[in-house]
Amino acid sequence: FIFQSLFMKSMMGGTYWENVRKSFLPEFISMNFMMAGMAPVMSFLMMGRDMRAMEPTELLFWGVMSIGVIAGFTLAYPANVWLVARGLKHGLMTQRPQAAEMSSREPTAQQQHATHHARAGDDRRQGHANTSHKPKRSGHQMETDATTPQIAALGMVSVLALAIGMAAPANWLNLTLSARDVGGAIMPQGMIMGRDTPAEAMRDMAATDPHRVTASYGLAAKGDQELPFRLENGVKVFDLRPSVVRWQILPNVAVDAYAYNGQIPGPRIHIRQGDKVRIDVTNDLPEETTVHWHGMILPNQMDGPAEITQPPIEPGQSYSYEFTATQHGTYFYHPHAKPDRTQALGLYGALIIDPANPADEVQADHDYVIELQEWLVRDGLTYPSMPMEGGMPNFFTINGKAYPATDAIPMKVGETLKVRFIGTNNGFVHPMHIHGGPFEVVARDGETLPPSARFLADTINVGPGQRYDVVWKARRPGKWLIHCHIPHHTTNNNVEEKGGGGLMVVIDVG
Repeated sequence: FIFQSLFMKSMMGGTYWENVRKSFLPEFISMNFMMAGMAPVMSFLMMGRDMRAMEPTELLFWGVMSIGVIAGFTLAYPANVWLVARGLKHGLMTQRPQAAEMSSREPTAQQQHATHHARAGDDRRQGHANTSHKPKRSGHQMETDATTPQIAALGMVSVLALAIGMAAPANWLNLTLSARDVGGAIMPQGMIMGRDTPAEAMRDMAATDPHRVTASYGLAAKGDQELPFRLENGVKVFDLRPSVVRWQILPNVAVDAYAYNGQIPGPRIHIRQGDKVRIDVTNDLPEETTVHWHGMILPNQMDGPAEITQPPIEPGQSYSYEFTATQHGTYFYHPHAKPDRTQALGLYGALIIDPANPADEVQADHDYVIELQEWLVRDGLTYPSMPMEGGMPNFFTINGKAYPATDAIPMKVGETLKVRFIGTNNGFVHPMHIHGGPFEVVARDGETLPPSARFLADTINVGPGQRYDVVWKARRPGKWLIHCHIPHHTTNNNVEEKGGGGLMVVIDVG
């Protein structure tokens, strides 16, 4: 009504306050209907899957605004037509003669008298009389033939429509969230979003922001590369830098992931029992992190749980972990600040500790580490996979690659292979099976089993955080598989490629 009252004053005629008085009620009714259409549409679109719709700096925000305005105009259109037809509101096609022009066009008394007689004669000749008064429809002199009950009824309907439009989304959405709370998060399709879904959960389940990728690595890039160290006063010093990268897991599939030193899995930290080590961690991620040394005996303040044994390492900050390796065996490291998100996006790596006495090592001709992971990739976006609706993974990797891009392990008949299975994944137990005969389980969770406790198996269940060392003998030539025995986990986006996918590795025995 401000537009009609102020900017159309010359068309409507009269003073500003006269126009405010005449414009307020019809414009109030019209705007109620407009907002009743806009509010639910914009709420569901802005608070739906892609929270970038809440950011005015994003193009998506303006797209949602446009859709909301269209919905509002559509709902308000019937009411606006009625208001214009009843002379309560100016329409786009309403003639708006200037007030001065209307004054100059007022007929004189003689002209009115002559016109009246002429019209009366016409009416008599046509056999009827026109005695009704038709209200004016132009300028400030507009008059309405709408009754007060009609206007009141339309006003109440508009208020009711607005109340429904504002309240209805609250049954499904958390309307207390703001753009600052969710930070432009993009949620996976199918994720249940209720009115009690907190902003922190939405941020944890959100896709990696592609704009934050700092480096890209092709299919030839390998993870689990041994991390070099430097000696400082007898201490082995390692450097870890987690950052956001684009990592190729198949020729046509890349994930936007979190990686230590640009590798997935992170670089292997290979030390010896009794070594004094320091790991300097510098956080290049857009969120906080820590590092937990899974299964290790060490000082409590070096253990890694955020807010419990240490403050989280904020973006741009550093933290040093220092301890002496008193154990030997297969271990790994991973974050303990939002691990459901950050570990699922790629933050994990092997920690292999050789025994102080080499004779304590279970010997084999070959040694191969297998680090398991699950990924959720949709529409070019990478989400942390979770065993929940909307978060189920569709890609699976061994050492950062999905079959057929995984390694082939060359061997000869009669040789032995030690496989170190590490449950670096978050959400599933993987029954890992080796073709070509049973293997011997020689260590569990870093602890070497005594000979009497070792056993033969052909499948071992590797759960999150678990480690198993097994020794397999190449009995016959051929291509023998190591794979997860859940068929879905040996596909790529539910499709087999070259006989499988995902969690598969070939042992090529010559």
